[in-house]
Amino acid sequence: MDMKLGFLPFLNRLEKAALKAVEAEVEWFCLPAGQTLFEAGDPADAFYLVRSGALAAFRTGADGRPELVGHIRAGEPIGEMALVEDRPHSANIYALRDSELIRLPKAAFEKLTRRHASLMRELARMMLFRLRGGTLRSKAEPRVFALVSTSPTIDLALRSRQLKDALAALGRSCTIIGEEGDVIPPSQLDEAERTGDIVILTARLNDVSWARQAVGRADRVWLLARGDARPSLPILPEDPSPAAKLRLIDVVLLHHGGSRSVATPQEWMDAAEAARCFHWRQFEERDVAHLARTMAGCSVGLVLSGGGSRAYAHIGAIQAFRDHGIEFDFVAGTSMGAIIAAGVAMGWSNDEIDTRIRKAFVESSPLNDWTLPVVSLVRGKEVEKRLAEHFGDVDIADLHRPFFCVSSNLTDGAVRIHRTGRLRDALRASLAIPGLLPPVIDGENVLVDGAVFNNFPIKELKSSHRGANIGVDVTRNRAINPKDFINPPGFFGWAMRHGLSDPPPIASLLMRAATAATLDEHAETREAADMLVLPDIEMDLREWRRYDDAIVAGYDSTIAMLNSADHRLMARLKPGE
Repeated sequence: MDMKLGFLPFLNRLEKAALKAVEAEVEWFCLPAGQTLFEAGDPADAFYLVRSGALAAFRTGADGRPELVGHIRAGEPIGEMALVEDRPHSANIYALRDSELIRLPKAAFEKLTRRHASLMRELARMMLFRLRGGTLRSKAEPRVFALVSTSPTIDLALRSRQLKDALAALGRSCTIIGEEGDVIPPSQLDEAERTGDIVILTARLNDVSWARQAVGRADRVWLLARGDARPSLPILPEDPSPAAKLRLIDVVLLHHGGSRSVATPQEWMDAAEAARCFHWRQFEERDVAHLARTMAGCSVGLVLSGGGSRAYAHIGAIQAFRDHGIEFDFVAGTSMGAIIAAGVAMGWSNDEIDTRIRKAFVESSPLNDWTLPVVSLVRGKEVEKRLAEHFGDVDIADLHRPFFCVSSNLTDGAVRIHRTGRLRDALRASLAIPGLLPPVIDGENVLVDGAVFNNFPIKELKSSHRGANIGVDVTRNRAINPKDFINPPGFFGWAMRHGLSDPPPIASLLMRAATAATLDEHAETREAADMLVLPDIEMDLREWRRYDDAIVAGYDSTIAMLNSADHRLMARLKPGE
C-alpha cells in the first residue's frame, strides 16, 4: 500500500520533514460499510483522515431522533476538535460505505504537533475553516442519491432527467448512472462523486445486483413508488445498507391524474422505514423543483409560532414571501401557527388560506361553547368541528410538503412532535391551551398546547432538511392588556357588557401563561433561524376580530425584512436566481 500522504489536502502543505514524520506514525485500516468508527461520549484517542469512501456524523436531535450532522469524504479529517480540546467525541461516526482511513494515535499526534509548527498551523487553519461553516472540499449534504423504483412501470430515465434539469436550474451539476453501474469499475463511480455536485444512481428493485450496489453506495435512498400501488414486504433486500440502517431513506410517491390511491403514504413509509415522504404529481413542475432543492441541500423551511389571534400576522408574512418568489419545502408550527403552517403544507393558495381562516376564526368565534369549568372554560367541540371542516381526514403524510407541529406532553414533561397521524388530531393537540381548551388524551399521555414547552420549533425543523430556515414569531411584549385585570367585572357583568361571542380576559391570561415559561429560552432558540420576522403589532392574544390589522403588520414587517436582507441570504432563500 502506498504510504505517501501528500495527496491529502490537509497534509500537502506541510513541510517535508513534518510530512515524513506523520507518515512514519500513522496506521492504515479499512472500516466496512455500516460499522462505527466511534460514538458520542467516547474518549478522543486519535486523529483520523479519510483516504477513500464516505462516513456520516449523527447526533441525537431535538426530538430524540438521530440527526444527520454531515458527511465526511475523502481527504477530510475526523475527531480533530475533540482531540485538541481533550474532550469526548460529540457525535456518532458511521461508515456509509467501505472506507479506508488513516489513524494517528493521540500520543503521536501530541508529539508531532509539539515538534512541527507547520502541522499545528495547518490543523488550526482547518479547524477555523470548519467553525466558520466550511469543509475542506465538499458540502456536508448528501451528494450520492439512489433512485430505486418499486415498480417496472416507473420511467426512471425520465424522472432522473427531470431532476437533472431542475438541478441545473439551481446551478448544480448532476451525473446519472443507470444499470451500467453494475459493470463499471468502482474508481469510475468515485470519480463521478469527486467531480460532480450530485450523483444519481438509478436502479430497479428487480435488478437485485445493481439495486444493492446503488443502495450501498448512496448517501441517501429515494424509493420511487406509484401512488396507486401497494407496498410489498420487505421492500429493500434482506441485508439492508448503511443508508437503511441509519434511516436515510425517503419515499417519493408518484401521482398520475385520476389514479386512485390503494395504500396510504404512511403505509409506504412504514414498509420502507422511511424518514420522510415526498409527493411528485404528474405535470407539476413545482414538485420537481421542490425535490431538486431538497436533493441539492438548498430547500427552504418555514416555522410559525403560536400566539392566539396575533398569529393572523403569519398570513401576511406568507403572502409577502410568496410575492418575493420564495417557495417553502418544509413547514412546521405551534398552536395557531400550526394551523396556518398546515394550510401551506396542504398547498392552499393565499386566497384559500384567507378564506378558510376567516371562516373558521374571524366570522364567528370557535371559543364560544362555554361550560362550567372542570378541566377547561370551553368544551372544545366548536374547535374540533372547524378543524374537521377544513382539514377533513387528511393524514400528515398526505400533505403536499413535509409538515410537523408540536404539542406539550404533561405526562412525561416532553415536547411531542407530530409527524404522523391524522392532521386535525395533531392540530387539536397543538391548540389545547391549558384551562381554555380540554387537553387531548393519547393513551396515558395528556397533551396540551405546544407553546407550553416549545412555541418555536426551529431546531426540530433544522433537523428535517439541509437548507435555510425562515421563522415568523408573533410572541412579543404587549400581547396582553393589563387594564383588563384592574377591577374586572364578574362573569355575568362581562357577559352583559360584551356578550358571549368573544372570550373574556381570562383567555388572554391562560394563553400568555402557556408561553411565559419558555420566553427566555425562546429568545435564544429564535437565533437558529436564518431569517426571523417579528411582526410589530399592538394586539391582544384574543382580539380575533382584528384579522386585517394583523395581516397588514405581518406583510409589512416581512417586506421590510426582505428588502434589508443580505444578498447571500436571499440567494439561499431563492436558489437558482
